[in-house]
This record gives sequence, C-alpha cells and structure tokens, in this order.
Amino acid sequence: MYYFDNSATTLIKPPQVATAVYHAIQSQTIGNPARGSHAPALQALRHVEQVRLKIAQLVNAQDVSQISFTSNATVALNLLLKSLFTSTDAVITTENEHNSVLRPLYQLEKEGMQLDFLTLDRLGRVRLDQLESLLKENTKAVVINHMSNVTGQLTDLKKVGAFCQKYNLLLIVDAAQSAGVVPIDMVEMQIDALCFTGHKSLYGPQGTGGIVLNNPTLNLKTVFSGGSGSHSYDKEMPHQMPGFFEPGTLNVHGLAGLEAGLDFIEEQSVESIQKELQEITLLFLEQVTAISRIQVYGNDLKQAKENPENHGAVVSLNLAGWSSGDLADVLYEEYDICVRSGAHCAPLVHKHFETVKTGMVRFSFSSFNTKEEVNIAVKALSELALER
Repeated sequence: MYYFDNSATTLIKPPQVATAVYHAIQSQTIGNPARGSHAPALQALRHVEQVRLKIAQLVNAQDVSQISFTSNATVALNLLLKSLFTSTDAVITTENEHNSVLRPLYQLEKEGMQLDFLTLDRLGRVRLDQLESLLKENTKAVVINHMSNVTGQLTDLKKVGAFCQKYNLLLIVDAAQSAGVVPIDMVEMQIDALCFTGHKSLYGPQGTGGIVLNNPTLNLKTVFSGGSGSHSYDKEMPHQMPGFFEPGTLNVHGLAGLEAGLDFIEEQSVESIQKELQEITLLFLEQVTAISRIQVYGNDLKQAKENPENHGAVVSLNLAGWSSGDLADVLYEEYDICVRSGAHCAPLVHKHFETVKTGMVRFSFSSFNTKEEVNIAVKALSELALER
C-alpha cells in the first residue's frame, strides 16, 4: 500500500512510538497524574511533564507550565477560542482556515463577535496586505492557519506577529499541519497561543494534542469543567495553567507515544525533515504538472523551486473527466494508493478555487514516503489520464 494521506494522520509512525504506548500499558506503572502521591500517580505525572518540556523545546515556548494537553487540535482550538473571545470583540481570520477554526468562530459570531477574513491570492496564499484594512477599534486577535491542509501554502508568521505586536493584538496559530515539519519559534514569531495535534507530523498516537500559551496575561474564561486533581472544593476550575484546560484524566499512554514521536523529530531535526519533504514534494509536482488534463491548485512549480520554504508537503489536484471521489477510489482499488478527496474540512479554500462541487484529490507526504513511491503515484495518474 502507498499512503499519501498524511495531512489526515500519519499512518506510518516510528516503531518506537508503538513500543512506548505498549510499554506504558504493559509496565503497569502508569497511574492517574496528579491524582495521588503513590508511585503510579507520580510516574504518570513525570511522563506528562516530560512531554510538556519537549513540546516547549519544539516551539520555543518560554514556560512549560503554560502547555495544556487535549485530545486533538480541534478540541484545543475550541477551548482556546471560546475562552478568549466575547461578543464585544472583533477577530481577523483567513479563508485558509480549517473548520476546527471556522466553526468555533462562526458560533462566536452568532453571539455578537465581529469576524473579518483575509482573502487568498491565485495560489491560495493569504493576503497579508489586507491586514491593515480589516483593523477595527475592537479587534482583539488574528487567528491564522500556519499551513494549509489543502494547498500546503505556508503563511509568514513573522510578518503577522510583527503586525499584531504593532497594534497590540493577539496572534493565535493553528499549527495542526506544520508542527514537526516546519520550524516554529513562538518568541521570534511573537505567537501568543498555538494549538497542535499529536497524530500528524509529530508522529504520535491519535487522541493527543494541546494548547501552548506564550502570554501569561491572557484573560481566559472557563468553557469546560471537571475534575482537576487539585482545588477539589472550589466550584470552578483552577484558573492556573495547565490544569485550566485539562479537566478529567489525561491520555497518558498516548502521551508516552507522543514523547517517542517528539524524540524521533529531535533526532532527525525539523529542518532536515522539512528539506527531505521539500524534495519529495517538488519531485511529485514536477511530474504531475507535466501530465495533460491535470490541474494543480495552490502550487506553482517556479515558486516551489525558488522558494521551497514557503510550501509544505501537500499537493491537491483534479484530473479532467474524473470526479475527485472517483479518482481517489480508483487510485486505491486499482493501484493501492491512499489519498484524500473532497472538501478537506476547508470550505472557503474550495470556494476560492471554485471546486465546491468537484472537491480536490490531495496527496500529502511524510518522512516515511519515498521517491520511488512518488514515481508509482505519478505513473498511476499518467495511466488514468489516458483513460477518459
């Protein structure tokens, strides 16, 4: 099987990830963190705090205690956005966003919050030149996707961070696609809060993710409550991080696997992983753009060659005469190739490219894809292009 759906989840993980999850369960030493002073509870707490430290190192977060774990990036974004914004605020976001950002913001908009959108250019790049024009007196934040899960276009967070700093706005980043494959420095980029998932480019298990704050002055309100392991007699959740966003029992076994994924990334280095994926993506892009009747979205071969750092390992396309769903089905049934078709939970991107009815077929690569696999995928597309 040839797996090119890594933007959905990385199917192939480093073997040590599975070993870590197995050992966390099999060892019978992992209890419930912060729910007791006995050895299993303390051992679980040590595991959790070690993963916090490694996440902080990955994104250069300044305070490990400002990292909370959730079950995925969608939960993280919902908790953060609904904790931050009120009906009196205005927020700037983009047409590049995933529904994990759009739907919480639409909910807040119904409650009175004002919502403004940066549009996309012909390649699907966010129009950062529109930032000034969208400013209002009550604008509180820019909420932005670091890397599109449809086109792979990367947004210049340093530029956005400088804008937010100039106008005293918060910068909230969805790093679901970029964490682990693109260098992120929360201090240099002036990011106030970042949400991530563990099961994609961090190579952790599903059911892991989190929120990283780099601004201790955020005024957050509680939107989800439960047991916290401390302050049990209080009627409200503790207002301190990380417990503020961590009601209930953490997925410690999953976090053990995430720690192994983070170790793999540290050993390889984010920079070397990024370079490797740039080479694979460029190889695929060079070949598919040469196939007649294939249209590629949000990718320009010249740009990819001259500025590979501006693009992630994602290529979305359509083949004339095929629906995206049919093409994806045939690729799997006849060639054992796994891709993603449809809207990819990013409706505004499809409106921009006028692919609402057709959708797109997305190829997304990981460190475990090879150039040989890319050539097999291109050969399959070439053959299908001759059929209709």
